[in-house]
Amino acid sequence: MSTTVAHSFFSEFDVNLFKSGTHYRLYEKFGAHTTMVDGVAGTYFAVWAPAAKSVSVVGDFNYWTEGEHLLNVRWDKSGIWEGFIPGATKGDVYKYKIQSHLDVKTEKVDPYARRCEHPPKTGSVIWDDDYYWQDKTWMRTRKKHNALDAPFAVYEVHLGSWKKKVAENRSLSYLEHADELVSYCKEMQFTHVEIMPIMEHPYDPSWGYQITGYFAPTARFGYPEEFKSLIDKLHQNNIGVILDWVPSHFPEDAHGLGGFDGTCLYEHPDEQKGYHPDWKSLIFNYGRNEVRSFLISNAIFWLDQYHIDGLRVDAVASMLYLDYSREKGEWQPNIYGGREYLEAISFLKELNKEVYASFPDVQTIAEESTSFPMVSKPTYLGGLGFGMKWMMGWMHDTLHYIEKKPIHRWHHQNELTFSMTYAFSENFMLPLSHDEVVHGKRSLLGRMPGDEWQQFANFRLLYSFMYTHPGTNLIFMGGEFAQREEWKFGHSLDWHLLQYEYHSGVQKLVRELNILYRTYPALYQKQFSSDGFEWISHEDTTNSVITYVRYGHLIEDTLVIACNFTPVPRKNYTIGLPEKVQALYQIFNSDDKKYGGSGYTNSEKIKITNTHWNNRSKSAEICIPPLGAVIFSIKNECRT
Repeated sequence: MSTTVAHSFFSEFDVNLFKSGTHYRLYEKFGAHTTMVDGVAGTYFAVWAPAAKSVSVVGDFNYWTEGEHLLNVRWDKSGIWEGFIPGATKGDVYKYKIQSHLDVKTEKVDPYARRCEHPPKTGSVIWDDDYYWQDKTWMRTRKKHNALDAPFAVYEVHLGSWKKKVAENRSLSYLEHADELVSYCKEMQFTHVEIMPIMEHPYDPSWGYQITGYFAPTARFGYPEEFKSLIDKLHQNNIGVILDWVPSHFPEDAHGLGGFDGTCLYEHPDEQKGYHPDWKSLIFNYGRNEVRSFLISNAIFWLDQYHIDGLRVDAVASMLYLDYSREKGEWQPNIYGGREYLEAISFLKELNKEVYASFPDVQTIAEESTSFPMVSKPTYLGGLGFGMKWMMGWMHDTLHYIEKKPIHRWHHQNELTFSMTYAFSENFMLPLSHDEVVHGKRSLLGRMPGDEWQQFANFRLLYSFMYTHPGTNLIFMGGEFAQREEWKFGHSLDWHLLQYEYHSGVQKLVRELNILYRTYPALYQKQFSSDGFEWISHEDTTNSVITYVRYGHLIEDTLVIACNFTPVPRKNYTIGLPEKVQALYQIFNSDDKKYGGSGYTNSEKIKITNTHWNNRSKSAEICIPPLGAVIFSIKNECRT
């Protein structure tokens, strides 16, 4: 039997926008929506399947009988099938049974489903929630929290492995995270949480990066409104939420988007553009208008319906280049003979234009590992329009440097300082992410050279350098207490390590760095501007010492930083100072005993002289601890 279409959600205007690739609220139209028609309760369904000969909805309400509820194709050649099914209600599981004109039959999940079954089950679930948000204060004021001149101390989290209920052999639920994760992040003084992909996915080892339910938070941890509760609770505690978002590829699972109506509907039909050799997955057809609308609508959905504060866009580099992970002969140049994927570039620009037009108080952040220009510059200047870009070069060079034994570091100091040659070409976020602690790379602590004391001192020095380097900051969970083992997605973090002084010391240090970063304007007000940074000296390779200045809007906010990358204390070490510096007061020392350090420190006030040094008319003698960093304020507000 056919369904009724007396209650279509699509106007002619909606259809025209969809076909032109400019409808960015498709989640309001497509999918399953409970409603009333002529006083009868039921559900309206709408799905895009232009190559279909017939589409029926099978589910709990018709005992999964094919043909019982056939959808009706619209007359306007949009490829939209729709219909109303009386009695289909919230909680019912369903799929679309699609027969193509080539008589290929597929049984697919709803691309716009708001909820999915708990894997390994694969059905879509009719779901409407009426969650009552209590984050009005945050939403009204979040522009200042998410601004480019605000501090971003980001805690990257994989919800499945942050903490486990050991006795029950399970991860925490959304509601349990709303208690434990929120209170922990508040105590640790992180400004934002970045959640690895939360959208429904069938395969745990993909960490969420192989998505089949783009509009559904995974059922592994609870209901959609419970995920909203987690976000709400973070906002109530003044913590922003960034979601990892994956528009770069999707899996080939039979129930997913691949071959949706018997044809390459969402994926590009040319395998050179439509198949990803690294991840064995399919690539979206960025030149197809309806696909662009689907993806941009998905981004807007999380910002709109879930109050998300930012999207970290995964694998942008793989989208920008036609030859990404391909050998000669495995790709074709664009119409200008270049390697740039023009349709994907156009899509990313349109995405960012729409996001910032609709939500000017959020940020988009690109994981982009190449030298593609102007990633974080506005589209009206020719850029891609992202708010920030991950600084992969800094991450790679810094870890490569700090893995070396201190005796060899003087040969490689340029690796440590090279980032400043391009630090202000983009709005950079400094990431020490999940990718750096998997696949045999070892944990961050495991990369540190030397005995146990030196390993932890190096670790504290790494974070101190990171937080005082221009840019925003991201730490993957476990890094804040020096997890010893690589990250394993099926296991909890090793929280028991906090009983040991060195590990708890690192945790105290990270908390203190978060407080410093949030408290001192010089560390964030000009974090993307060359006006906010000045070298004192980056050439003392003999001692493996670097010294530099960070500036805020006011001269009294100036900070002076010194880092010693050897285990030899630098006593009475002379540094040149800016002319307006009248005094130095130590506010932070990574070698403090409370962090597990040796306690090598400076006097309360540093004497300033008119002795020329480092091409400056003023100087001071300071003490730099072994494998340590010290931060000085020019105001008398001693913290340590």
